[in-house]
Amino acid sequence: MDEYARHQKIWRMLYGPISLWICRKFHMTHEDLKVDGPVLLVPNHVNAWDPLLVAMSLKEKQVYFVASEHLFRLGFLSRALQWLVAPIPRRKAASGTDTVKACLRHLRAGHSICLFAEGEQCWDGRSNPVFPATGKLAKSSGATLVTYRLEGAYLSKPRWARGVRRGRVHGHPVNIYPPETLKGMSAAEVNAAIERDCYEDAWERQRQWRQPYRGKRLAEGLERAMYLCPRCRGIGTLHTKDDRIFCGCGFSLQYTAEGFFSPAEPFETVADWEAWQRETLRTRGFPTQGERLFSDGDMLLTKIDSAHEETALGRGTLTQYEDRISCAGHDFSLPEIRSMAPVQSYLLLFSYRDEYYQLRSDSGANLRKYMEIWREAADSSPQRLPREKQERN
Repeated sequence: MDEYARHQKIWRMLYGPISLWICRKFHMTHEDLKVDGPVLLVPNHVNAWDPLLVAMSLKEKQVYFVASEHLFRLGFLSRALQWLVAPIPRRKAASGTDTVKACLRHLRAGHSICLFAEGEQCWDGRSNPVFPATGKLAKSSGATLVTYRLEGAYLSKPRWARGVRRGRVHGHPVNIYPPETLKGMSAAEVNAAIERDCYEDAWERQRQWRQPYRGKRLAEGLERAMYLCPRCRGIGTLHTKDDRIFCGCGFSLQYTAEGFFSPAEPFETVADWEAWQRETLRTRGFPTQGERLFSDGDMLLTKIDSAHEETALGRGTLTQYEDRISCAGHDFSLPEIRSMAPVQSYLLLFSYRDEYYQLRSDSGANLRKYMEIWREAADSSPQRLPREKQERN
């Protein structure tokens, strides 16, 4: 039995028990995908469980998922995943050339691919733009493009949250674009169609549904997304317990089962807070110490090679300066960082010159603020890289 036949057989065996478990766990409904031939499936990306949620619509079609490269550095678990489902590795914060080539090989061999073209789960419940290279991949693949949308999935497991909340999730194909239709569209038009079909705003959806997402300790983990207190503007001063997020300055909000804050001032939603903190970080509207903006301790710096092997470079304090980040005796100039992306809540990956690095926080530090400063520097740099080479939050 060849590898592809094995993966098809495994999927037919696993679909039944997995679907019963997932649909019960997330209170999920779904519509099945029924398309003959190879498919490039492009869903929105809001939840760490998205591959399994999308797979509920794939009872009759086994697909290969594009997955973050860090999943290939988990020892036995990585080997088991490779044998069972053979995900396609995608390096965060790096050029996706190898990933595109692997996708094309699969599609041209008649296999189906699922690609989360936003590249990252959203933090604030609103879809991110897709990578510009997606449209070109769809046109050159010769496969049918299927857009897919998950609704309600953000509030069932926000990226920052510690556990799943049971509410309402629905997944369904949105549009089907046969190869002959794609030939008559430009790459930019394909990207626009994907963004239109897959766009999801959790807050607009919830204002219509008013669906409670019940669970334990609803606010815990929110400090992974929110790094700036709206009252004292302190960085890293926020804490959570049960359904509340608070700061030592006296600021406190309740996170409700419907996903909104109570009271609704100064922010009604996570998205409102996210927009404010990004702008405040950009304008330096928080206490700084000269060129030193902020720092976090207990950080492990490693270098990652093309075989997914890590080499430890040192442990120490990560410090953000106006023009660089510094950790364990290593300085990285912001203009020379080609791309940067957080993974989960405690990893920050970045490409520097021709090398690939990882920062891991063992103290629970919020690493998103470092990417925001880098992104601001990249946006203002006269040597700014093309957009498709930059990771987005």
